[in-house]
Amino acid sequence: MTISSIVWVPKGAAKETPTRFQLSETEYESIQSKIATHIKDIKDEQPAAASTITSTKAASNATPTAALTEEEAVIKEFDLDNYDNEDDNVDFMGDGEGGDDDDSDDDNGNMSAEEGEEETGNDSTNMFASVKGLTYHDGDSADPYVTLDDSVNEAEELEEMMVAPSDNLILAARTEDDISHIEVYLYEGEEDNLFVHHDIMLPSFPLCLEWMNYDIEGKGQGKRSFVAVGTFDPEIEIWDLDVIDASYPTLILGGSTNPTEALGTGKKKRRSKKPSDQYHVDAVMCLAWNKMHPSLLASGSADTTIKLWDLSSSTPEVAIRSFTNHKAKVQGLAWNPSQGQVLLSGGYDKQSHIFDTRTPASVLSFKLTADVECLKWDPLHPERFLVSTEDGIVKCFDGRSPKTPVFTIHAHDGAVSALDVSSRVDGLVVTGSTDKATKVWSTKDATAIKCLASRDLQVGKVYSAAFSPDDDMVVGVAGGAGKMMVWNLEGNASVRRVVRGVDDTSDVKRKEFTGVEDDKEGDSEDEMDEDD
Repeated sequence: MTISSIVWVPKGAAKETPTRFQLSETEYESIQSKIATHIKDIKDEQPAAASTITSTKAASNATPTAALTEEEAVIKEFDLDNYDNEDDNVDFMGDGEGGDDDDSDDDNGNMSAEEGEEETGNDSTNMFASVKGLTYHDGDSADPYVTLDDSVNEAEELEEMMVAPSDNLILAARTEDDISHIEVYLYEGEEDNLFVHHDIMLPSFPLCLEWMNYDIEGKGQGKRSFVAVGTFDPEIEIWDLDVIDASYPTLILGGSTNPTEALGTGKKKRRSKKPSDQYHVDAVMCLAWNKMHPSLLASGSADTTIKLWDLSSSTPEVAIRSFTNHKAKVQGLAWNPSQGQVLLSGGYDKQSHIFDTRTPASVLSFKLTADVECLKWDPLHPERFLVSTEDGIVKCFDGRSPKTPVFTIHAHDGAVSALDVSSRVDGLVVTGSTDKATKVWSTKDATAIKCLASRDLQVGKVYSAAFSPDDDMVVGVAGGAGKMMVWNLEGNASVRRVVRGVDDTSDVKRKEFTGVEDDKEGDSEDEMDEDD
């Protein structure tokens, strides 16, 4: 199991009482039609498959075989190949005594002609027709044994799912045993409580998540909570976080205009790998939502292109721009926090680029020592950005002088696969690595970089780390062990000394580490390795 990406949802952004997903009549009919088509396709393929098997057996029988081994002889003698086949004469729905039924069989134990006609005449015969004493009721209200009111139960369940204005949500892209989904965690900071609120099933392994505070259905008429998901598939799915038990995404970028068509017809066509300006043709590895222009979403792909999507257009599933600045997979994207048209990108070609999406021909390039893992703008110094690479290095560049980095940190022994910069504390940076360590740095003084704290948070290889948007001392961390951990830096003396100017942590009542209760490692602070 693994968590490949996490993203915070700010307090108050989620709907206080989520709604439950319900299919419309049109969607029901669409699904029913597609399932019928799928079943027909399978039936059409069966005769061809049977013919192939028959031909293969005939050819095998015609071929002289060597003498049977002792084991093969026993299997043949006792017909062990058919050992598990059911006996067609066994009556699984009989009276339980194995004897004749005088009401249905004649003296010779044979079925009557009328019953034989019923048994073989119509394929749609009720499967419970032979069960005696079965009573049918027209709905639960007519059944005397059903005493619970579904509407009351549903109301109570939704009440338990309420999200208070003081709660954060943390979205985690999780995969276990080839089953991928988004786990939506609810984090109650004051109570140090973290649990899974609900989840969203995904069709493919997720690589990146991006939260968006934009009403896609209303074309920006209001603010709602959505998440965009990039996976090994070339399409980008956008899900409504305020809806529970959703079966389909609200929108699929680079896919069909109708999300219910994701069900398929049994004849899935592989998309050509030939590059297209309108959609990706390979895995979507990174996403960036533009907060200054909230209808815009950028995506980077293994097909080496960057796509720009306008969610307010009449055809949002088609990209409005395509950029080809990189010669290898695009691993990271970030919009500049003060200039909404400027985009930062990084890829597996050991380069980062800054360019204006309105005039993409003018590109500012930064050469690196290894492939890019993560990149972030410094929110408090928007002319600067940080980039982490596969060789364990973190560099900070000033966009006005690309040749020389502002500083370089030899941060980890493995790839720096997680990176974030605080938007509230100047120079506070968190990094995570495949060496399983999570570190907090002070970079305010570029000539005296300090590692304030280092921990093994028991999340495995660290794939994602992010500061809370509402608390400058809270970090979410997740990785290869499939566990989510929240690290409250208030409980760390070294961090408090630099950020707060105080050494004493005795007044801190909250826990330093918070995990899901079922994860015993998350509640045991003794297992966190310290190397300050």
